[in-house]
Amino acid sequence: MSAALWTSDAAAEATGGTNSGDWSASGVSIDSRTLAPGDLFIALKGPNFDGHDFLNAAYAAGAAAAMVDDSAAAAGYRPLLHVGDAMTGLNDLGQTARDRTGATVIAVTGSVGKTGVKEALAALLAAQAKTGHSAGSFNNHIGVPLSLARLAPDAGFWVLELGMNHAGELTPLTQLARPDVAIVTNVEKVHTAYFASVEDIAEAKAEIFAGLKPGGAAILNRDNPHFELLAKRALEAGAGSVVAFGQNANADFRLEKFDLGPDHSDVTAAYRGRTLEYRLGLTGRHWVQNSLAILAAMDAAGADIFEGAAAMAGLQPAAGRGRRHSIDTGAIQFLLIDESYNASPVSMAASLAVLAALPGARRIAVLGDMLELGPESESAHRGLATAIAGGRVDLVYTAGEMMAALFDALPAKVQGGRYQNADDLAAPLAAALRKGDVVLVKGSAGSRMGAIVAALKSNGEAPNAV
Repeated sequence: MSAALWTSDAAAEATGGTNSGDWSASGVSIDSRTLAPGDLFIALKGPNFDGHDFLNAAYAAGAAAAMVDDSAAAAGYRPLLHVGDAMTGLNDLGQTARDRTGATVIAVTGSVGKTGVKEALAALLAAQAKTGHSAGSFNNHIGVPLSLARLAPDAGFWVLELGMNHAGELTPLTQLARPDVAIVTNVEKVHTAYFASVEDIAEAKAEIFAGLKPGGAAILNRDNPHFELLAKRALEAGAGSVVAFGQNANADFRLEKFDLGPDHSDVTAAYRGRTLEYRLGLTGRHWVQNSLAILAAMDAAGADIFEGAAAMAGLQPAAGRGRRHSIDTGAIQFLLIDESYNASPVSMAASLAVLAALPGARRIAVLGDMLELGPESESAHRGLATAIAGGRVDLVYTAGEMMAALFDALPAKVQGGRYQNADDLAAPLAAALRKGDVVLVKGSAGSRMGAIVAALKSNGEAPNAV
């Protein structure tokens, strides 16, 4: 087992709980299926589950102890940390972990790109100091305190993702995280089912500054039309500096030029009178922009941005967010681009632009419904036809009720097939592929486009997959 992250005494002091025995834990988990030996298991209760039902599985997986609030359900198990409420206990652990660490905490939010920026930033910082980050998209009222509870006292940096789809959700998250640096990647028309206007989305994103440490840094997109509002809110909240990135002439980290390759981007940026030239191991205009945000955050956090820029060549897309797979079925070989984790009109357009720029026998877009768009959903889906018509996309397959609006708006020569759901689409798509095709799969997580990725990968992933 790794060094102790939590001891029974420290956890009891943080939560006001009572231990049934001594223990020490090297990690924290809320899921018995992914629990690592030595973790403290927290038995949370939700509308569809009760963590106390999985105590046996947690201990069988090697849990060091369990935090529980139902003594009857936990009878017979030990060691235990008894608390009044497990969710409150998790927040208490997160708060205490934040209090005791000397790490520079960086929080990332934004309409699109926040997970990718978080992952890339953490990877670059890890080369310079001990760094942790929130796993996957642990960015809500459970994921943020869990990520903080895992914060090692001796970490140098910690990168957190903060998410929201309603006004008021970011405030308690950022007040718990108390970031030294807060990034807003952009503000776009996403989650419009819950907001009356994009301006309201901008105000909700600005809530991240409610927890910013006094004198902390706000990293903002100078090219976004809501920059001035965000900058004003950051300064009102006590930010010591507002650092701008983008192509705008007034940006502190200013994009001068870039060249997009099939699997990389070459970037030249100006930084306070100096020039940064680097290769980014990711392609797309959106990733070029994100790289500037990453460098600005590294600088604000006290890291070496020139070392970080040099290391950007080694960055690779995360699973479901642009990761590429070379598939060899034995009969044909094709390139699969997995963007199945999430989707919005902005990210769809960016991914379609990347697809259109790639060499291949045919460029095929396999698209699932974009969710949480409210009354604008049909027009937003249909509007993607413009991005497809303006590029070099040869065929489009769609899955889902809303994507039918896009399919009907496409020229017949581009219409590959329209299906009710991802499961129905997987087999006919696989049968239609040819040697040398490039296949983009993208949709909101709820549209389950990952099932198509899994089906295509099961046909045989080549050893040189990237």
